[in-house]
Amino acid sequence: MAQVLALALPFFGLIFLGFFCGKIRKLPEEGLAWMNFFIIYVALPCLFFKLIATTPFEQLSNWPFILSTTVSTYIAFALSFAVGIWVTGGDIKSAAIQGALGGYSNVGYMGPGITLAAVGPAAAVPTALVFVFDCILFFTIVPFMMGLGGAGKMKIWSTAKYVVLKVVTHPFNIATAVAVIAAYFHWQPPEAVGVLIDFLARAAAPCALFALGVTVALRPYEGVPVELPIHLFIKLLLHPVLVWVILSAAGDFDRAWVFTAMLMASLPPAGNVFVMARQFDVYVQRASNGVLVGTIVSVATVTLFLYLIAGDIIPYDLFPSR
Repeated sequence: MAQVLALALPFFGLIFLGFFCGKIRKLPEEGLAWMNFFIIYVALPCLFFKLIATTPFEQLSNWPFILSTTVSTYIAFALSFAVGIWVTGGDIKSAAIQGALGGYSNVGYMGPGITLAAVGPAAAVPTALVFVFDCILFFTIVPFMMGLGGAGKMKIWSTAKYVVLKVVTHPFNIATAVAVIAAYFHWQPPEAVGVLIDFLARAAAPCALFALGVTVALRPYEGVPVELPIHLFIKLLLHPVLVWVILSAAGDFDRAWVFTAMLMASLPPAGNVFVMARQFDVYVQRASNGVLVGTIVSVATVTLFLYLIAGDIIPYDLFPSR
C-alpha cells in the first residue's frame, strides 16, 4: 500500500494543488492560455516523441491491441450514449456528449504520467497507441453524431473535413507520427536537441496536472444530474474492466500492455468533453460538472486500480490457458 500511495499522492497532489490555487486566487481562466499552449503544443508532444522514437518499430503496429482497446472504448461510449438517449428522450446531440463522458479518458494530461510511474518504461508504447486511437475515435464519432442529430440534412463533406483536420493537425498525433518515422529509421536527434526534448518532456506531466487542477477549480458547479453517477460508473469502473476482459480474450498481451490499457481506461473524463460540449453548444454545464466530479471521484477509483496492479492482486490475463 505504501508503494501505491507513493504513486498516487504526488500525482493527485499536483491536481489538488492546482485546484487549491485556482480556488484561493480568483485569476481569470484566460490566464491559463499560455500554459495550456505550452502543455499541448510543446511539452506533451516532446514527451510522446521521446517515448516512441526509441521503441522498436514492430511494437508500434500491434493491431490486435489497438482494435481491442478501441472497441472497449467504443462500448463504453455506446453504453453512456444509450443512457443519454434514455434520459433526454432521444436527443442525439446531448447523448453524444454524455457518451464521451462515459468513454473518453483524460489520456493526454493524466495518461502518460500515471502509466509510466506505475508500470515503467514498458508503458510508453501502449500509452501512445491508446491515446492516438481513442482521440481519433472521439474526434470522428462526436462530430458525426452532432451532424446526425442536427436539424436538416447532415453535411457529410464538411463533417468529414472537420474530422480529418482535427485528427491530422492535433500536436500529439503529429508528434506521434514523427516519432514513428524516427523509430522506423532508427534516427536520434543531435545531443543538444535531445537534451532539450528531454527537458521539456519532464515538464509535461507536472504542468499538465497542475493546469488540470486549476481548470477544474474554475468550472462552476451546479449539482449532480441524475444520469452522472451512471456515466461515472461506466467511465471509472466498467471501462477498465471491459479493457481487461477484451484484451484477455483477444490475445496473449504482455502484462505491461494490459495494465497500461486498464489504467488509461480508469482515468476520469477528459477536459475535451467540456470543450466539445461548448463547441457544439449542447450539455455544456453538465459536461463541466461531469469532468469536475469525475476527477474528484477518480482519486479513489484510480488508486484502487493502482493497488490491484502494483500488488499483482489481479491477473493480467483472465484466460491464460486458451
